[in-house]
Amino acid sequence: MFWTSYLLAVLAIVLAWPVPIFLSRAQWPGRSPFTAMLLWQAIALAGGLSMIGAMLVYGLEPVGDNLLAGLRALAGMVLFNAPTTALGFWHLFALSAAALLTAHLVFTLLLTYYKIERQRRRHRELLALLASPSAEGAGTVVISHDSPVAYCLPGGARSVTVLSDGLMAALEPAELRAVLGHENAHLNQRHHLLLWAFAAWRQALPWLPTTRLAQESVNSLIEMLADDVALKSESRATLIKAIAIVASGSAGGGAFRPAGRAGLALDGLEAAAGVTGSDTARTTASRVSRLLSPQPELSATARGSVLAGCILLLALPTALLIVPGLLG
Repeated sequence: MFWTSYLLAVLAIVLAWPVPIFLSRAQWPGRSPFTAMLLWQAIALAGGLSMIGAMLVYGLEPVGDNLLAGLRALAGMVLFNAPTTALGFWHLFALSAAALLTAHLVFTLLLTYYKIERQRRRHRELLALLASPSAEGAGTVVISHDSPVAYCLPGGARSVTVLSDGLMAALEPAELRAVLGHENAHLNQRHHLLLWAFAAWRQALPWLPTTRLAQESVNSLIEMLADDVALKSESRATLIKAIAIVASGSAGGGAFRPAGRAGLALDGLEAAAGVTGSDTARTTASRVSRLLSPQPELSATARGSVLAGCILLLALPTALLIVPGLLG
């Protein structure tokens, strides 16, 4: 497994640095946000798998010709007191580092989820006291606030879309329908789960600049996906005006300011992961620019190529880890 560990390490570095930078600067994701979202997920999963796998494979190299064989041998050492003399200092160090990194990633994922749920619970308590049902339908409430504010609060059957008095006064009926369509798309497509995963990745590895790029890109892509849903029922001009009005209230929403940006409110997730007002401004600018200068959707061939790349990204480290004797 000697060459396998080095190839996995190179793959981890490539997926952690140049690939995310290149993708974050590309122009095509706005033409197919869903495809780009899949690619970001594949990069994150393959990168993490390669990073941890490289250390595991190197550490287990003396006792197995692939990961599964090495893990069986390691289990024998731990559970049945088999000889450990085959493992040198650096092999043990690599195994310890892999275990610590895995534990750190899992712990950060769970901790981020706990923080999000705690903030959402507090927010629901405030809404129960201060919000009133909206005439727009079940699952929509109104808060008394002069600024135009709109966001959704995920929570399964308890999900709710929050509008302010100021927003409803500022919007025409068609613009209000666009806002509601946008927010409902966030809830229906479970965008909060994607944001949770990428926020946890950024929290776990804050020293890696590409975790910030990935989160910013994912934030922008989910807004584009929700915009595309709203465009199915309302005009482009209507949606642009609605975005501008909602964005004007995101900087001064007071107690109900939706976690630093209009749209999908995660109530503490963005704050925990370091999303700032400048991130919000960039996302809004990219959305408006995309709507003002619409580009044709990626061709089926291009989308298929990206999807094939996603499959390859996930298959390569998996094959390197489990295929016996691959690359020696």
